[in-house]
Amino acid sequence: MAIEIKQHLKLQQQLVMTPQLQQAIKLLQLSRMELADTIRDEILENPVLEDAVDSASEEPKAAEAAAAEGADVEHVGETETPVVEIREDKIDTTAEVKADNNSNEAVNDFDWEGYLDNQAAAAPMPSYKSNNEDLPSLESTLTRGTSLFDHLEWQLKLSPFSLEQDGIGMLIIGNLTPDGYLEDSLEELAEEASVSLEIAEAVLKKIQEFDPIGVAARSLPECLLIQARHIGADDDVVVGIIEKHLSNLEKKNYQAIAKDLGQPVDEIYEAAKVVKGFDPKPGRQYTSEEPTYITPDVYVHKIGDKYFVVANDDGLPKLKISDFYRSALTGGPKAREYIQEKLRSAQWLIRSIQQRQRTITRVTESILKFQREFFDKGTAHLKPLILRDVAEDIGMHESTVSRVTTNKYVHTPQGIYELKYFFNSGISRTDGDDLASEAVKLKIKQIIGSESPKSPHSDQRIVELLKDQNIEIARRTVAKYREQLRILSSSKRRQVF
Repeated sequence: MAIEIKQHLKLQQQLVMTPQLQQAIKLLQLSRMELADTIRDEILENPVLEDAVDSASEEPKAAEAAAAEGADVEHVGETETPVVEIREDKIDTTAEVKADNNSNEAVNDFDWEGYLDNQAAAAPMPSYKSNNEDLPSLESTLTRGTSLFDHLEWQLKLSPFSLEQDGIGMLIIGNLTPDGYLEDSLEELAEEASVSLEIAEAVLKKIQEFDPIGVAARSLPECLLIQARHIGADDDVVVGIIEKHLSNLEKKNYQAIAKDLGQPVDEIYEAAKVVKGFDPKPGRQYTSEEPTYITPDVYVHKIGDKYFVVANDDGLPKLKISDFYRSALTGGPKAREYIQEKLRSAQWLIRSIQQRQRTITRVTESILKFQREFFDKGTAHLKPLILRDVAEDIGMHESTVSRVTTNKYVHTPQGIYELKYFFNSGISRTDGDDLASEAVKLKIKQIIGSESPKSPHSDQRIVELLKDQNIEIARRTVAKYREQLRILSSSKRRQVF
């Protein structure tokens, strides 16, 4: 068979995702913190972008200049920004991915000088400024908490240790877990510090008496025994419970403990109270983990009987195209090409950010329409909702709604929630509409909260109580929801005293 080379013409359609659309999709799925970092990186890389300072004194001047030059101004709250051909395109990764072969030519012919004139006269991107109540206090941002290592090191330096004892002591406190336990082998630490095991043991016992009491213990029983000796409660019953019956104590099986220790059940009750008063994780009060403050991406305000959805731009850099490079547009071909490329990039970034904010606002407005009773009355009135419902309501694809609701938070009259929170599966009811899974979790929590501590409800009993409220649910589903709520089983919730 002869092998030959031939040319064939073939006409086919192909979906192409433009760089501008890729950028818009990327910005859409970023969290608020990631978006702020991305904007700052763009400001560093793109010389024509600048972070304009939005001051009250500059706004009237910008408005007067814009009016004098006839710039079209869109009013948003108390700020003004020029309308720069922002299209109301929907970001849809399946239905709206299209080729844009003429986009570069159109942008090259763009009137950059006129655009820069409008930009110079306009205020920065609009921002919504939240109340100070939503922000952490000034004190929480200025101080740094004492770590467990710093606290123990301070006490170690005050102790009358020799140089070699101080060395093994620093090794011990430097190898503690965040909960305050010593998981490394003391023999290995002694060898590393070039001291005998006896010296290491003596220093360890001294450190275990530091504040917090029980720190540097090698096991939970050792930690509890140290605390028992410190308060003088290390009698035979308490020591017996700690050394042999912690598992029975967890299950509240006091009869088994009393039988093994040969003590009355009342004595076991009193000793159990003492043991439960000890701290099993003495180092956690000096944890170095800082609390994470959530800044909402969008606000839902209720004024009278109406709700208003407002995107939160506060805290994000206010992007503006610098007019410093205006003279470079009249320079050589290479300089002009470079500046035009950076101007295109800056323009698309600003458009993508504004489009991102509008998309989040539209999704939140749709959620508000479906979950109106939640915003009025709370979690108990949350309805089943899926991504497809919102996607069809606003004319977008499910993947777009999924990107919008991931790692985005909304401030509501009921509190701050992730947008994903409002999407729940439905639990059947015998008397009508389905109930959202989060609403069922709330009912389970309320049932357990009102139970008798001496006779807590089993999962099967909770199923029967929910059935009385016309909610059909399986026992395994109750167990799953209870574990998600971090609620112990009935045997571990029982309180005898």
